[in-house]
Amino acid sequence: MRNMLCCCVNSENNNKKYAELDAKLARKMVESRKIYPGHRRLKSMDSIIMKFPQLREGLRNIRSVFESFDSDKNGTIDINELKKCLKELNLSLSEEEVKGLYGWCDVDGSKGIQFNEFIVLLCLIYLLSKPSSESNTESKEMGPKLVESIFDPIVEVFLFLDKDGKGKLNKADVIKTLNNEDYPLERSPSHVTNMRFEEMDWGRKGKVGFREFLFAFMSWVGLDDAEDYMTS
Repeated sequence: MRNMLCCCVNSENNNKKYAELDAKLARKMVESRKIYPGHRRLKSMDSIIMKFPQLREGLRNIRSVFESFDSDKNGTIDINELKKCLKELNLSLSEEEVKGLYGWCDVDGSKGIQFNEFIVLLCLIYLLSKPSSESNTESKEMGPKLVESIFDPIVEVFLFLDKDGKGKLNKADVIKTLNNEDYPLERSPSHVTNMRFEEMDWGRKGKVGFREFLFAFMSWVGLDDAEDYMTS
């Protein structure tokens, strides 16, 4: 009975923690509209697709980082390996926030971060943290500038789809954006836009945060690991 009670309390605490992280991330996306002007240059789904080859290559470059910090070579990153990675990449968050994001991104509950989860986790930490003031040296594997080159264009795609600027994607805006009447030759069929949104809307609530968007976006770009993960 005591164990069941502890599990319920822990689950409730985790849900509260994840809700706080979700709200913080949404606020961050609202703030990001001022510092990511590139989203204004995107006009249609075609303009997003044109970025896929570069984005695919950038995301694949993260694999070397993942493998270098997977010290026991078991195909996952544990919390201690993650801390070493963040120190090397010069990314700083409180230990509580790192643990919260770690659990939030471990979506299959395996108690270890797989490669596609690592991409999402690293991107969220990058967005929510500021570079450490202790060192200006860049990691040999991936310095801050390279992190920016990989993740900033993805942020811009999210901001392009977030037409009301509230830090969450809603179905009506996404469908309208991908079927922009100003670009009739680049409009996506309605069944495709509906499918794209459903891939993101895990809870079927009609609202999508950046975390869910990023998991789905990796499969759109064509990252092999993400495609396998989405269909598993």
